[in-house]
Amino acid sequence: MNVLDLVQKWGFLFLGGALVLVAFLVNRLAPQKRHRIRQGLILYVVFVAALGLTFVLERLSNPDLASWAEHTRLTANLCGAFALVNVLSLALFDVMLPVVGVNLVAITGDILVGFAYLFALLGVLKAAGVSPSSVVTTSAVVSGVLALGMQATLGNIVGGVALQLDGSVHVGDWIQLADGTQGRVVALRWRHTLVETRNWDTMIVPNASLLAQNILILGKRTAKPLQHRMWVYFHVDFRFPPTKVVDVVREALAAAPIANVADDPKPSVICMDLAKDGRESYGYYAVRYWLTDLAVDDPTSSVVRGRVYSALKRAGIPLARPAHTMFVQADEPPDERARRHAALRLRSLEGVDLFKSLTAEEKEFVSSHLRYAPFVAGETCTKQGAVAHWLYILCAGTVEIRRHVEGSDLAKVVATITGPDFFGEFGLMTGEPRTADVVAMTDVECYRLDKTGLQRVLEERPEAAEQFSKTLARRRVELMAAAQGLDDEAKRRAMASEEGHILDRIQEFFGLERTTKR
Repeated sequence: MNVLDLVQKWGFLFLGGALVLVAFLVNRLAPQKRHRIRQGLILYVVFVAALGLTFVLERLSNPDLASWAEHTRLTANLCGAFALVNVLSLALFDVMLPVVGVNLVAITGDILVGFAYLFALLGVLKAAGVSPSSVVTTSAVVSGVLALGMQATLGNIVGGVALQLDGSVHVGDWIQLADGTQGRVVALRWRHTLVETRNWDTMIVPNASLLAQNILILGKRTAKPLQHRMWVYFHVDFRFPPTKVVDVVREALAAAPIANVADDPKPSVICMDLAKDGRESYGYYAVRYWLTDLAVDDPTSSVVRGRVYSALKRAGIPLARPAHTMFVQADEPPDERARRHAALRLRSLEGVDLFKSLTAEEKEFVSSHLRYAPFVAGETCTKQGAVAHWLYILCAGTVEIRRHVEGSDLAKVVATITGPDFFGEFGLMTGEPRTADVVAMTDVECYRLDKTGLQRVLEERPEAAEQFSKTLARRRVELMAAAQGLDDEAKRRAMASEEGHILDRIQEFFGLERTTKR
């Protein structure tokens, strides 16, 4: 028995085994291609059924059924050949090539499989004694008739082939159509391309139409990371110089990273125009940043706007109002508003342990030097190593104290502070550089106190420095005890040492007479 006889007799077993093996590999390596297994399985079932029917008809020895036996065998051979092509294409395109890192575009694979089906058809027909030339001639005539009635569809199919073969558009690309619609390409089909818009709607774009218009592929540059430039606009009154506005906003954006905003290039701030259209009485500014995840454009711009707002608020720079705004009735008289803000500052100051030793007059004086300084979630309030002579009174919100490990960019969270509380006290009282980053975990409301707010108090009553040093030493020793597990005796010794050291630094920083007690 030769090989051909073995194939004819046991081919259904070989094909079935190959189908089971390939199905197993596809399930393990390419589960998203499981639907293609069904195609091969259906062809195989029809092949086995036709083969069984042929066997029955041939055994009946009925001359009237002989022609039917020939037809069923031809059907069986065609289904077997097609099932074999299906199994081989699964093994090659969905298992072997992806394993070695080769991924063909869908249409390319479909074209190759289509040619394989055509050759299989011609081969089976030739083996059955049918002239392939007559089949090709008949197919050409039918194809010509169909082409005349399906010009638009064929144009879309040719467009789909062109899009995939030239590699100009890929699945996953963010594109902008000629009408301004933006979306992500989710599939390239023979007739159309599926685009998922920002509204989570799916747009079906005919391939011929896609080729006929200008398509903008967002954020795509040769050998560069995916980054799309975004603009956030804001307006500031003429009373504030552009250089100051630009510096304030740029520093706020650079102080802490923003999710989905590229570090390189860094966000920039630009004065776009003055008196836009010759009517408005404000400067026209823009933040320009590069977006790394194009799916979250609006949420990221919202975070940037929050940074801009809080930065301007801390700097005392209000957003502009149109020049034609008319206030018919004020919310409250200016004097009443000033008294209310003064009372709010005083209550915030009185809630801080550091200033409990001050007299009522001293507290009122110090509170007059408080400046409102809000932060939005994610902003860095103070940066480790920076020199800034002010203290923050945290009225509401939560911040984390993060200390950088020496020689590393990693930061360890050492404490969490929730308002009412304070931080940055050593920068104000001793002039020391910041020993940690303070990062807003929520939107926080703060007041900022600078050195001049305490200078007169300490000059008029130097003994207040001793009270300050006790409070600061107690706070520092509590942090040391939590980190190092100090016992009571060690805490007492550390308290005495820190209190004297801090008092020396306060007196030196504020130019007071040295009265340190050892």
